Amino acid sequence: MSYVALYRKFRPSTFDDVKGQDHIVTTLRNQINAGRIGHAYLFCGTRGTGKTSVAKIVGKAVNCEHPVNGSPCGECAMCRAIDEGTALNLIEIDAASNNGVDNVRLIREEVTYAPPEGKYKVYIIDEAHMLSLSAFNALLKTLEEPPSYVIFILATTETHKIPVTIMSRCQRYDFHRITAETIADRMRNLLDEEGASAEDAAVEYISRQADGSMRDALSLLDQCLAFHMNETLTYEHVLDILGTVDVSVYRDMIEDIIRENVSGLLLRLDDVVYSGRDLKEFISDFVGYLRNIMLLKSEADVSRIVDLSEENLSRAFELTGQMSLEQVVGYIRTLSELSNEMKYASNPRILVEAALIKLCRPQMYTSYDGIFARLESLEKKVENGAIVYTSQTQSAQPVVIPASPAVVTGTGPADSAPSDERTTEEKLDEIKKELTPAQAQDLEKITGNAAYLIRELSHPLKDFLSSAGVGAAGDVLQIAATDPSMYETLSRPEAVEAIREAAEKVLQKAAKVQVINASTKKDNERPYVMLKELIKAPIEVVEDL
Repeated sequence: MSYVALYRKFRPSTFDDVKGQDHIVTTLRNQINAGRIGHAYLFCGTRGTGKTSVAKIVGKAVNCEHPVNGSPCGECAMCRAIDEGTALNLIEIDAASNNGVDNVRLIREEVTYAPPEGKYKVYIIDEAHMLSLSAFNALLKTLEEPPSYVIFILATTETHKIPVTIMSRCQRYDFHRITAETIADRMRNLLDEEGASAEDAAVEYISRQADGSMRDALSLLDQCLAFHMNETLTYEHVLDILGTVDVSVYRDMIEDIIRENVSGLLLRLDDVVYSGRDLKEFISDFVGYLRNIMLLKSEADVSRIVDLSEENLSRAFELTGQMSLEQVVGYIRTLSELSNEMKYASNPRILVEAALIKLCRPQMYTSYDGIFARLESLEKKVENGAIVYTSQTQSAQPVVIPASPAVVTGTGPADSAPSDERTTEEKLDEIKKELTPAQAQDLEKITGNAAYLIRELSHPLKDFLSSAGVGAAGDVLQIAATDPSMYETLSRPEAVEAIREAAEKVLQKAAKVQVINASTKKDNERPYVMLKELIKAPIEVVEDL
């Protein structure tokens, strides 16, 4: 005898065998027990949820010679004939290949004849949405007032394509996606009957991959068992066979995105591609993992609907503290858009690489969600000590960042001043001794915002200023040029004016600026600190928000 696929071998034959559709099974069983059988039914739902199987069970139950609590006995002549496909009163029609008006007219002619055996003639029209409009119109009258011995059951995965005139003549039943737990329990029972063994992790992973379809789950299980014949099916086996990726890869990639580690992220993608994984499926699963993060970030009690094991759940919780909800939603939107684009791409890998780089570079976003991502990135950089400016900050107000202690190796040119090992803080204290409290506070603002002061100038002024020193004489801000060419450039009236305007933005009041030539003996005696030594943190220049 030839091998029978698992989904065919274990197809439900009674209402008790139907899993995950209790709301439908209970209603139909009660109708059959009470003799309140409808003349037309519409079964709706995604693939593999039991529509056709339940339709056949209804066909057997209404014709069964000895029904048991509304369910077929499975032993009488009628039940056996229907199971073997030889019954004349259960007619299955594939609307995908028999969708013309002539096919429906043939049905209209046949229903005028009573069933040769049993009580009812049951027509199961599978993929009913494939019927043409003219075929639907031809079916209308018969569907509304069929003979008392005729029952129509229409099954469809695309309810929106069924005309309203047809739907209004049927009792509609919506088949739900079967939960992963229900599918996993069913597979464990079937494995016991088959004498096969599998790890719980493997069974649970297959049940999640089935996406609510029992038939898909059994087909995947059949494939995995065939590859590893007479072996215990492990989680790693399933990953290898189905071409899917362990969730730890998604977790590591999210950490790379958070750290903006483009090279590490692309290398992980290369490993995924090299291992033969399907990129579209990879992105779909990535979105699924981010969905779990999003649910955990929502702070609701969602443990029941988060699709992760306990171990992976704890690792996912660690990621929630590193991202905002807006960031996660933005990532999901970006990858969902990518998934749609990949359908028509000749080289999907390039699109995936571009999208991952975009996730690592918030400044590339132009959408509303992208603004949140960019703000989050900038805030983290500031928290880590970076000084961040946009590409146009002429009217922006500076943020006062206290100067960090740094070692100043000298106060002037190497050939004119001895080495000075004092810290910047010590050097500033010496300058402030000669100033009033208000003047000292102004100097602190200038030194604390040294990067802003430099950023406000244009080239080549900012280059010279970044190598200059800063000090104060009373209420005058002194800029110390450490060589003659620097002094010549910075002492020009237009340069002094630009520095003064930048200083006023920092101080938020009028300022006086003087440029001194620290390369001469006279001016080198004035104490000052080097601006570049004040900028301990990096300066991040980004595009405007």
